[in-house]
This record gives sequence, structure tokens and C-alpha cells, in this order.
Amino acid sequence: MPFKKNSPKPASSGRKKGGANKVTQDVRQAIALLLETNAENLGRWLTLVAEGDGADLKPDPGKALDIVTKLSEYHIPKLARTEVSGTPGGEPVRLIIG
Repeated sequence: MPFKKNSPKPASSGRKKGGANKVTQDVRQAIALLLETNAENLGRWLTLVAEGDGADLKPDPGKALDIVTKLSEYHIPKLARTEVSGTPGGEPVRLIIG
């Protein structure tokens, strides 16, 4: 049934709430494919950045870790940050470990 102008859209139409749009999905898939097909090269490149080449490139393990972290953001979804603000009555939260 085609969409009619000025009529409400069906409840089941569109992307599900929280779902990634097509461009985001495509980018994530492209980066995942890039990482999978270049796994051996990526390891060598990261080692080169971390350890240097002995001539022009100085060792920088922090930068290598930063590269891995930035690449993983596209492949592994980020978790939402949460904040514990106490109980509704205003009492502080007590954490008992033991």
C-alpha cells in the first residue's frame, strides 16, 4: 500500500529506536573489513609505531595504544556512561563489599 500524503505513517515504519543508520552501519562494516584484511599489516604498523624503526621514526608506545583505541571505537560499540546519584529519598548510596 503506497504512502498517501498527509496521512500518519504506520507504527512499524522507519528504523527501530537506537538502531544505527545505514551510513553508520556501512562505515563500521568497512572498517571491520579493513581491519580483518590487514590484520598482519596492522600488527606490523603498530609495532613500528611502538618500537620505532631505528632511524627516522622514534619509539612511541603511547601513540600505538592511542591508534588501537581509536580504531576499536569503530568496531566495538561504546557503552553508555551511567551516574549513580543516590536514592530517591536523598540518602547516600552505601556499597557493602564482603
